[in-house]
Formats: sequence, structure tokens, C-alpha cells
Amino acid sequence: MAERLWQPTAEQIENANMTRFIRFVNQRYGKSFADYDALWQWSVEEFTDFWAAVWDFVEIIHSRGYDQVVDDPYKMPGTKWFSGAELNFAENLLRYRDEQTALVFKSEAKDAVRISYAELHRKVAKLAGAMKAAGVVKGDRVAGFMPNMIETVVAMLSAASLGAAWSSCSPDFGHKGVLDRFGQIEPKLLFTADGYFYNGKSFDSLQRVAGILAKLPQTEKVVVVPYVNEAPDISGLGDRAVLLDDFMAGSDAETIDFVQVPFDHPLYIMYSSGTTGKPKCMVQSQGGILINQLKEHLLHCDLKRKDTIFYFTTCGWMMWNWLVCSLGVGATAVLFDGSPFSPGPEALWKLTQDEKINLFGTSARYITALEQAGVSPGKTFDLSPLRAVLSTGSPLPVEGFEYVYREIKKDLQLASISGGTDINGCFAGGNPIGPVYAGQLQCRELGMRVKAYDENGKEVVGVPGELVCEAAAPSMPIFFWQDPDGEKYRRAYFDKFPGVWCHGDFIEITPENGVIIYGRSDATLNPGGVRIGTADIYSVVETLPEIADSLVVGQEWDNDVRVILFVKMAEGHALTGELAAGIKKVIRENTSPRHVPAKIVEIDDIPYTLNMKKVELAVRNVIHGKPVTNKDALANPGALDLYEGLEALQS
Repeated sequence: MAERLWQPTAEQIENANMTRFIRFVNQRYGKSFADYDALWQWSVEEFTDFWAAVWDFVEIIHSRGYDQVVDDPYKMPGTKWFSGAELNFAENLLRYRDEQTALVFKSEAKDAVRISYAELHRKVAKLAGAMKAAGVVKGDRVAGFMPNMIETVVAMLSAASLGAAWSSCSPDFGHKGVLDRFGQIEPKLLFTADGYFYNGKSFDSLQRVAGILAKLPQTEKVVVVPYVNEAPDISGLGDRAVLLDDFMAGSDAETIDFVQVPFDHPLYIMYSSGTTGKPKCMVQSQGGILINQLKEHLLHCDLKRKDTIFYFTTCGWMMWNWLVCSLGVGATAVLFDGSPFSPGPEALWKLTQDEKINLFGTSARYITALEQAGVSPGKTFDLSPLRAVLSTGSPLPVEGFEYVYREIKKDLQLASISGGTDINGCFAGGNPIGPVYAGQLQCRELGMRVKAYDENGKEVVGVPGELVCEAAAPSMPIFFWQDPDGEKYRRAYFDKFPGVWCHGDFIEITPENGVIIYGRSDATLNPGGVRIGTADIYSVVETLPEIADSLVVGQEWDNDVRVILFVKMAEGHALTGELAAGIKKVIRENTSPRHVPAKIVEIDDIPYTLNMKKVELAVRNVIHGKPVTNKDALANPGALDLYEGLEALQS
């Protein structure tokens, strides 16, 4: 039996949004549900009734109601949700226009800035007016190469208000990584700050933006937000560049004409990690993201209007999109730009105290790093308003659970959550009216028919299996960009179990109806809880004349995953310390700091399949002492022997 670490009080259960929703469902449908498990079972059997109840409970603002909730939830891909409905995502997030604080922005280098809901509405009105004057219309793409700051949120909401799709990358991405993403979607407008701060240093973005613009001829304007410098020099960007204030100078809009769009109209373009090539561009809908994320905020996080919510994230991670949707609840969202350990490991906990944060979100790796640093936030800061810590990105080990309750706060809900960029939400997560068990996610989320399958596609309980979702959910991608016949989409999720979404995680459904996540079952890397792809690294390394070939895997290490780069040297070259440092430097400059390998190991051969695909999974199994069962598929199976017992991987 797993160790129970927390149990909500009777008062907490009574006042929870989840309890209010159970009563709402019971009254509407004549049910008598008394707990979460019964509600979940109903939610994954009666999809029409469940999602109709969510639509009303979260109070979706719309100009036209739906004709049908869902056509066939078991038709994946291709399920149609809320057909006939018309709405606007930004209108739902800007439903409040009062003086309550909407956003707080804290940079590691500057004082906090805060704006009210009324001011946020004014800013979006003015920028949306400028975008409209610049020719942005429904169906266009607007991109952000921005820090996690107020102007980024305003730009996204402005684009969404016009029916345009928003896509963003973190400013620590190198220009090739950005082009691999934005080059596919051809944004009409690009928003960028002049730079960003990290770990006590400032970094310039404009030089990289100049290189990006040179390869984006379809981008008509790049709008520069002064941040590191009050008056940045944008002359190097050419005549397409304009400062934000100058871009908005001609707009006197005070109201927002929210363009009404169908439920399945594009809102976000998110990116896969790029394991097998350029990142896949996953298009997600205005209505699907809205209803699913409000469900998660209101029900699974118990978020209320009076609350303040924070998630440590960049604009390149889906948790940014998730955090911003809390505006639809009317809560106060805290944004942060910088290192979570600058000027010291207590930085985010001082922020939590200063802003009286109620829900604190982060990665499992951050929690592990805090423990390693010997930090005791609960003894140093007043965390009395804090009632929930959310953790995602990678599995949180039992030790991490115990650390949170020992050193942060005993009386809080630790909600380990798991989902993906693919759905911009969670398959499993928090339940504010249920207990927390060490090492477990509390529940499968409402409306998510999640199971664990064995390799034969049979449901298993109590043992690890593939995370699958047997029925559709509204926030699943509506399509992939540049995938007219849907082949990329089907191959991404439905090859292994036709008609069933296979996510690529190993999980276990526990006797407590919780979920244990064991990690990725595919070749995606996950250092520090951030999913990255091997293709980004290959595209850089294999242009170097000293490298003949390479292979990248993730090695389980210290309750995390570290990136290992194996290199086959070109004739006449050897891997020296100087060359290894140079390889790391070029990877950092062209992708992001997270892509930099922890170790670079020289190897004599790289294993390939018969159709000449690198076998990352096989190598990963070998270095972890696991068997490789399909060597017949390899063109050079003897190469795998080179990876056994490598001393370089033992430290």
C-alpha cells in the first residue's frame, strides 16, 4: 500500500469546485455521485453529457451555441466537437475588466510589474487594432520569440481576438531551432524582445532575429519590445522592424472586435520535439484548448477568482499556454523571466511569499535540484497562502514527494501532473478532493479515457504499460501543419494501436486509482523535465567536418535524464577536450541550452535499421542493461556491442 501524504479536510472538500461540479451533474442528470472515481467513470462513458456539463459549468462565452457536442468520440483522428458553436478564445480570457490584478511580471533583473484586468483589456484592444491595421486577419499566423512577460500575453490575446493562430519559441533557442519551427508556418508578424536575462546575465536576441528574418521572407513585420535596453538599436533588422510603441502609435482602439470563429478554428501551433526530423506542427483549436484548460484550472486545480497562480515556464513550453488560460477564471497569473536559482536557490520562494501565491507550478527536476541544494523554503519564507504545488515535465520520485511535505509545507496538495504539448493539457493530474500518495499522480483526469496497455493492446492494471487514451478529447490537435492527408498525425499517435491514442509514456494504474509515470517509451529526450528532440542535435552536429556520424540518447541519471551524445569521428580526427567543448558550444548556439549533452562519448560505429534509421531506443536499452529484442531489424547489429558497459557512462 502506498504511503498517504495528504488528505483534504472536510471543509476543503466542501468548498472545492470539484464538489460543486459533482452537485451540478447530480442535479442535472439525476445522478448520485459521491466521489471522484464515480464521476470519472461517468465522464469517460457519457461523453456528450459530461462535456455539455463542462461547457455550462465553466461558462463558455459564445455567440452561437452548439448543434452537437460530439459526433463519435471513438473515431480518432477526426472527432468533431461542438459543431455549430462560434466563440473567441481571447473574449473568454478577457471576460473580466475590473481593477483586480490580472498579471504580475517579475524578471530576475528588474522589479515586479503588475497590470489589472481593465488595463490588460485596454492593451489588447490597442495592439489588436494595430495588428488589424497591419493586415492580420482570421487564419494568419503570428509568432513570438519572447521572454515570459506581459507583452507576450498581450500579443497572443491580440492575435487570438482576430482569429489568427499564435505560435511561440523561447528566446534561448538558436536561430536554426527557431527556423525549423517558424519556417514551416510562415508567420505574418513576429514579436521579439531585444533580449532576455538568465542567471545574472543579459543576452541579446536581435542578432539571432536578423538571421531568422533573412529566412522568413513572408514575415511582413518584426515588432521589437524593449526589455534589456530602454531604446534598443533595431537598424540591423532592416526596414521590416518596428518598435512596439511605434507599431501601436496609429491605433486608437478602445474596444475589441472579437472575431467569432468555429469551435475547431486554429488557436495555437505547438511543436513536437523533432525526434525524427523537423518538429511536427500541431494545430490546436480555440474551443478545444479553452474548454479543456478551464476544466483543468477550475476542477483539477480548484482555481478561484481570488487566487494567485504561478508556473515556472518559458514561452517555448506548453505550460505557458496553460498558465495564461487561468485568466479565464479571473485569477492573478504570475509570470517570471530568468533562472529559478538566481540570485540564489530561494528566488522563486521569495516570489511566492511576496506575491502570496496560492498555486505554485514547476518541474520535477526543479524540486530535485532544491533538495540537492539543501533548501528549506517552508522554514525561510511565509508560505501560509500556498495550498498546492504542481509538478510536471518528468516523473517526480517518491523522494521528491517526501521533500515537498518535509521542507516546503505539510498542509498542501502536491499535484504531480502529466500530459503533453500534443494536447496542451493533462491525461492525469490533481484531484483536490482526494488524497495524495507518494510517487503517484492522484487521478486520471475527467473526460480522459486513459488506460495502460501491454504490447498486445490489452488493458493492464497494477503493472507498467503504454499510456493510451481510448477516446478523443477536445484539445487533441485538429490537424498537423503541412499534413494534408493526415498521415503524420496518424503515424504520431495511432500506428501502434489503430484508433487508440498512444502517447509514448510508460504508466501504471494503481489500486488507489492513481497513476505512476515511469518515463518515456519512445526516443524523446527529457532532461530537466523539458522534452527535446534528437533531430535538433543531429542537424547541428553532423554539419561539423570532424564528425562522421552521431547518435543521441537519454540516460537515466540522478532521478532525471541526461543527454548523451555518441560521436563517430571522421577519418583523421579524434575527440579531444577542446573539440568536445566546441561541439557543446555550437549545439547551445543553434538549439538551446537544454540540448547540450552532459557527456560526449567517442564510438566506433552507429547502429542502423535495415531502412537506415538510427536505433536510439536499442542503444538506450543497452546502456541501461536492458535487452534488445529485435536485432534482426538492424543492418549492423554488432555495433550494439560497442555500447555495453561503457566506463564513460558510469559517472
